[in-house]
Amino acid sequence: MTRLAVDPVLCTAHGLCAELLPEAVALDEWRHPLLVGADLPGDLVRRARRAAAACPTRALRLTRDPV
Repeated sequence: MTRLAVDPVLCTAHGLCAELLPEAVALDEWRHPLLVGADLPGDLVRRARRAAAACPTRALRLTRDPV
C-alpha cells in the first residue's frame, strides 16, 4: 500500500497539500497537515504524488509498504 507521510520538521505550514489533496490532508489550527487516513486508495496516489512534488519544503512524501 502507498501511504502519505509528512516531516513535521520540514513543514512550514503553507497548506498547499490540503488544497491539492483535501481527501487525504486536513489542516490543524496552525495550518500544519493532519493526514486523514493511513493508506491511500489507488485513485488518489497520482494526485498525492503531485501534491508531494508541489510541497515548497518537500515535507510531504509517499511511502510504500514492503511487499
